[in-house]
Amino acid sequence: MPAETDEPPLGWQRYTFSIVGVQKAGTSTLSSLLDTHVNIARAPRKELRYFDDDSVDWEHTDHAAYAVARRRRAHQQMGDASPRYLVWPHALERMHAYNPAMRLIALFRDPIDRVFSHWVMTRTREGEAGPDWPEFIAWRPAGLPSEIPHELGGPEARGRFRRANGVVRGYYGSQLRRGFEVFDREQWLLMDFVSFLADHERHLDLATDHIGVRRFAEHPPLKHLMAAAGPVTGTAPTGEDLISLASSLRGEVEEFARLSGLDVAHWTTTRLLAGTLDPDEQAGRYAAKAGLTPR
Repeated sequence: MPAETDEPPLGWQRYTFSIVGVQKAGTSTLSSLLDTHVNIARAPRKELRYFDDDSVDWEHTDHAAYAVARRRRAHQQMGDASPRYLVWPHALERMHAYNPAMRLIALFRDPIDRVFSHWVMTRTREGEAGPDWPEFIAWRPAGLPSEIPHELGGPEARGRFRRANGVVRGYYGSQLRRGFEVFDREQWLLMDFVSFLADHERHLDLATDHIGVRRFAEHPPLKHLMAAAGPVTGTAPTGEDLISLASSLRGEVEEFARLSGLDVAHWTTTRLLAGTLDPDEQAGRYAAKAGLTPR
């Protein structure tokens, strides 16, 4: 922390909760809604990405870079919203060392829907400099990496791992298993993306109860943020791609359902595995949404 003589008039606002995942599952929307609560301080920015910085000497840091001056006496809680934390090696352990009482919120979206939305976002931002669809779904390690893999190491390891882990971000079962080993289960609030969008008021009540502030007297309206934009250029997914992804994710989805208690019957992956969703038709829907020519 900064020197005692630098103490701001109202003291320091400590981070008390974190929206830790997953990307493209409503984290920006939930964060923006919670920021309107009178007792929740707005963080300096969404996605601080503090605990996924591997260049920090985490054994000796004083967390001065994670300190915010309190702006209002009414502010009781403040949250970070960085969806990389759930998948990034050691991020949760670093967070636990900072505040073992941290309350965590994680939203989950069907992993195939999520990875396609993630790819569209990447191509929107980077154009043809970004990875094409076949490359984006290529890296599928046998399990959730506990370290950044050697083949992705080097000076640009952080960027390489971020660009390669599109499918790994859908290893929800492994992510939760590791998360529950670091923080007690009662410190976690888990949400389904589709359910959150369908009834955001109920989910806001769950979130404020979990964080420890009173419920909204009047719920803020739902606004969709960070929606994937199209059209993009690149290779359209095929039904074969989707079946391959679903097969790779089967064990993760099954473990996630067991650990979370959330209903995943409506997920694209679940329906593909059950044979109740035509993979070619689904691939066509993805292509149409992104403005791509179906293969």
